[in-house]
Amino acid sequence: MLIAIVIGALLGYLIGGPVGLLIGGGLGFWLIQRLKKSLIGKLAGAQAQFLESTFAVMGCMCKADGQVTEDELEASRQLWDRLRLNEAQRAKAREDFTRGKREDFDLEAELAKVRGVVGSQRAMLQVFLQVQLAAIAADGQLHPAEHDMLLRVARGLGCTEAEIAQIEAMLRGGGGAEGGTQGPSLEDSYRVLGVEEDASDADIKKAYRRLMSQNHPDKLAGKGLPESMREMAKERTSEISNAYERIKKARESSAG
Repeated sequence: MLIAIVIGALLGYLIGGPVGLLIGGGLGFWLIQRLKKSLIGKLAGAQAQFLESTFAVMGCMCKADGQVTEDELEASRQLWDRLRLNEAQRAKAREDFTRGKREDFDLEAELAKVRGVVGSQRAMLQVFLQVQLAAIAADGQLHPAEHDMLLRVARGLGCTEAEIAQIEAMLRGGGGAEGGTQGPSLEDSYRVLGVEEDASDADIKKAYRRLMSQNHPDKLAGKGLPESMREMAKERTSEISNAYERIKKARESSAG
């Protein structure tokens, strides 16, 4: 910001002398403020769209097996609590959830909106999928039709089968599913990090650091993740860290 003002002032001085310096500096400051407002507005719009699509797709996912169970409805309400949505935001969430349940809901168009918000941020796509998976698994089982819908959503977002396996591993470890008390198994820990069980220690550490960087809450917030989802992003990094520590301990134990 300061650099832009200084550059504007210098250009103004070269063109109009002392008066131009003042005008140029003021113009530089004005342009920076306009740019900041524009960027803040775009970020707010991206965050609002992410939330709208989250609940709309959730409604579609929960209806995949032909009915929305009370457990699935309760999972959506619990998510509203976790996101600390106010009454107006809850009303909008209910509206979007209902929209997603309709027969004429255009899932592909909704997923295109999500892709437009997250761009190349793979971590945000995975957070989106993790929320959906937690909702449809709230009744304690994943119906084949729901799993097929999950795959359809994942592919529509451009996710790979490996990324879906990673999210499912997190869910089995308690990340996102209410009542999850056990940590991930060793096998699932490798899936969480997206590495093979015979990967070298160096490759495992590299995968861990990459995931921690990609999933940092501040980084995701700057890319459009709603502020209310920051806690979920923190939980995700905690799950990644726990998986890494479990693998390290298992390898240290076997080596000893």
